[in-house]
Amino acid sequence: MLDRRWVGFVAGVFISLLSVVILFGFFLVLPSRFRTTIVASLFPYDLKLEIAQKTRPQTTHDIHGDVHPKSGGHDHGDHGDKVEVFLSSQARNGIGLREGAVSVKSYSRPVIVPGIIVEKPGRSQYTVIAPITGYVTQVYQTPGRSVSPGDPLFELRLTHEELVQLQVDLLATSEALDVVQRELRRLESINTEGLIAKKRILDQQYELQKLEGRQLAQRQALLLHGLSGSQVKTIQESRTLLGTVIVRAPYEDELVIDDAQGQPILLLQQLDVERGQYVETGVTLAVLVDHRTLLIDAEAFEKDAIEISEAASEGRPVVAMLETASGESRDIPGLTIDYLASEVDAEARTLHFFVSLPNEKLSGLPGELSSEILNWRYRPGQRVRLRVPIEEWPDRMVVPATAVAEDGVEHYVFIADGDHFHQQAVEVEFRDPKCVVLANDGSIHPGDIIALTAAQQLQFALKSQSGTTVDHHSGHTH
Repeated sequence: MLDRRWVGFVAGVFISLLSVVILFGFFLVLPSRFRTTIVASLFPYDLKLEIAQKTRPQTTHDIHGDVHPKSGGHDHGDHGDKVEVFLSSQARNGIGLREGAVSVKSYSRPVIVPGIIVEKPGRSQYTVIAPITGYVTQVYQTPGRSVSPGDPLFELRLTHEELVQLQVDLLATSEALDVVQRELRRLESINTEGLIAKKRILDQQYELQKLEGRQLAQRQALLLHGLSGSQVKTIQESRTLLGTVIVRAPYEDELVIDDAQGQPILLLQQLDVERGQYVETGVTLAVLVDHRTLLIDAEAFEKDAIEISEAASEGRPVVAMLETASGESRDIPGLTIDYLASEVDAEARTLHFFVSLPNEKLSGLPGELSSEILNWRYRPGQRVRLRVPIEEWPDRMVVPATAVAEDGVEHYVFIADGDHFHQQAVEVEFRDPKCVVLANDGSIHPGDIIALTAAQQLQFALKSQSGTTVDHHSGHTH
């Protein structure tokens, strides 16, 4: 018979082995972070040594991919390790890098509002209508060409019966008037010898006055029907009916010059008829425009209405920013607010205000017709942004918007140190599309040389070298 102690020993070993297997299996199914914690508590020295061996010193990155040891630099308030980037001359030229010193100056805090270029109501547009009923026999101008005041635009053949009858009556009256005048001259020459009674001469004089009054009324009727004074005079002198009428551009004395400088420059913008087309009196034939001066229709939020009203009353200069094909904006400085709308839009809760925009005539293309083609720099329908100054901030560090890079909620500038630039976190007080106002918190100082352009490209280069994906539209890392 086996000894009971031996049996107990074998049973104890079996139970111990079974417990170890169960515990090991439980350890394997635990999450990795718990397994790491358990191992770190059991073997603290070995794990710390492995972590220390995996830690690498921070490096300086070349924008082309080369890695350089970190170089020294001036302390700008950042107590952590500096992140630097080295740029070759080719890289500087490629990204258009430009350096400059941080300066302190006065800054006009603006309100940025959207706007659209429009024509000046009652000033920019002239509608040419048909003065008579008839057929279009000639079209002298084509859309897009410049037109001087008084230039011929159309030729119309008369078909209006009333206008034809008025001409006939005018010719008849003119002939009768000539007869009375000749008779009166004959009687006056005979009366000098005392042979004719004065009553007959007086009768002829009365008849002459009646005919002159009738002729004057007929002339005015023709003028009201759209004939010019010279055309009516031609009918009287030539004793022929007018079969066609020349429709001309408005004469200079008929145009409102307003505040635009120089002679009106009209452009045939819209042509509404063709040759052979029948038109009635009052039908639109064409539309002429004078775009020497335009308006910017801007739309501000209701909360900015008081500040914009103050800017308008004080005559503060407004800057219009027009986007170009390169993505940059073209500034149009020195503008003034003409007037503000009398009420706030009840639905959109916005206030419209209007700014005068003097236009610029661009040189035409080479060729015989270049002088007849108008090419304006600003056109109705273009969208702009208006920068309206509402508050003056003295003694501020102001840098171009291209000098500050964004990375999530952080903002950085790049301070020059020889052929290197090191990244420096800064606090932004205010930012508009052109400038950034930096807080005076000691991170940078007036006189520091920084990258005035391409700061976002430098930030992208650092992120790409560190292996972080960058959203190139927002500057945020993922």
